[in-house]
Amino acid sequence: MAIPVIDFSKLNGEERAKTMAEIANGCEEWGFFQLINHGISEELLERVKKVSSECYKLEREENFNNSKPMKLLNEIVEKKSGEKLENADWEDVFILQDDNEWPQKTPGFRETMAEYRCELKKLAEKVMEVMDENLGLPKGYIKKSLNGGEGENAFFGTKVSHYPPCPNPELVNGLRAHTDAGGVILLFQDDKVGGLQMLKDGQWIDVQPLPNAIVINTGDQIEVLSNGRYKSCWHRVLVSTDRTRRSIASFYNPSLQATISPAPELVEKENQQVAYPRFVFRDYMSVYAEQKFLPKEPRFQAVRAI
Repeated sequence: MAIPVIDFSKLNGEERAKTMAEIANGCEEWGFFQLINHGISEELLERVKKVSSECYKLEREENFNNSKPMKLLNEIVEKKSGEKLENADWEDVFILQDDNEWPQKTPGFRETMAEYRCELKKLAEKVMEVMDENLGLPKGYIKKSLNGGEGENAFFGTKVSHYPPCPNPELVNGLRAHTDAGGVILLFQDDKVGGLQMLKDGQWIDVQPLPNAIVINTGDQIEVLSNGRYKSCWHRVLVSTDRTRRSIASFYNPSLQATISPAPELVEKENQQVAYPRFVFRDYMSVYAEQKFLPKEPRFQAVRAI
């Protein structure tokens, strides 16, 4: 079983209806799908790979070798207790936003990643418009919901991760299983080193590396806005014994002030029960920070009580 691979360029041609249906299936049945021919140039993507890998080598790798996960794993191995490192991830990570500090020493990093983020944000908004149309919502509904109204108030962050080789991969998680808290996630993953898995029908399935594809997954807020038609999906990362895996995930998330609730049009039109509470995203994030790796349904119950 492989997650759907969808040619995004066919939205503009004779196969538009078929492509719309494929994206609907990806959102409803999987929560994960891969886009090819998505409009982001291969030349840019190749530069992103280059500067990200160089940044890790130049500015990050030495710190990881002295990091908390490394020290904790060494302690477990020395004890020979057979226990697993449960409360840490084997991951080097930093976040890029428009207004935070970026790595300084890697030539071309800032220029390349700023251009990449601009292109990814445009792609995210196109994907959300397709979701609007498939759900029967007004064009721009999801974007407006995540922005808390008109304007550009949504959070758009890019998480640059590397998962270094691990001598004892059976004892650690690259990234523990979780769903994403926010809206639409666009992942540019390593095209040679696998490790990302998603949970479908009780089985962990590899998200197969595919050169220069962009992996889309839906977060918890899309599940709420769609009143459960689209589900956020559990996923995790396994580590390798001999290779570093690169992962660049961009998150189009609600503004912390945005109020999120099921779209009234969906509830009324489909004569459904309202399956999720109405809440301010800041409150949801307070709950998520404590419960990220726990079952997601209690998060919605907890935020209902705030």
